[in-house]
Amino acid sequence: MVIITAGMIGVGKTTLTGKIADHLGTQAFFEPVGENPVLPLYYKDPKQYGFLLQIYFLNKRFSMIKKALSDDNNVLDRSIYEDALFTKENNAEGNISDTELGVYLTLLDNMMNDLKQLPKKAPDLLVYAETDFNTILYRIKKRGRDYEQFDNNPELESYYYKMWTAYRKWFDEYDVSPKIKVDLQKYDLENPQNVQLVLDQIDQALTDIREPKLKAL
Repeated sequence: MVIITAGMIGVGKTTLTGKIADHLGTQAFFEPVGENPVLPLYYKDPKQYGFLLQIYFLNKRFSMIKKALSDDNNVLDRSIYEDALFTKENNAEGNISDTELGVYLTLLDNMMNDLKQLPKKAPDLLVYAETDFNTILYRIKKRGRDYEQFDNNPELESYYYKMWTAYRKWFDEYDVSPKIKVDLQKYDLENPQNVQLVLDQIDQALTDIREPKLKAL
């Protein structure tokens, strides 16, 4: 089965993705952050690099979802289905023009139509990770990526809050596949016992998905 994870920066999504992949004995596709040459530039000057960053991510995520749906046994750390969330927020912030947004959405639409030609049309499960906003800020500070730090940068902190709010709405509206929400504040993955509790929730969701299919055979 193909599982996608989603969630705000700093929520613990990448750790969650790795734990799920290890648990299921499958491959994890991680979001291209460390090797992304545009991301540090974007944090310094979002108005100049906003559109380039979104095209970079869109290209990477399209490649990842195509490979995952073709292999049919993977876990993806963030996916193409939430990519427009960032682009639209960048447009609202004035980092991406309306013309650039239009180009992006047309390209995204073409890519989504291409995915419909695959034997597997969509993921089997979305696992959405959530914490409160203060926990997000704490974890961003803790992991220490220089370009993500918001001290003395109220605009960046405001951007994080807007994305945190937008993500909650995005999850409510997501309808591409079955979905579950995991509370990574209550179940902090640094505690091994919490890891198993979260994996149990995912196992149960997968069982609920499989049972109707098995009964139909």
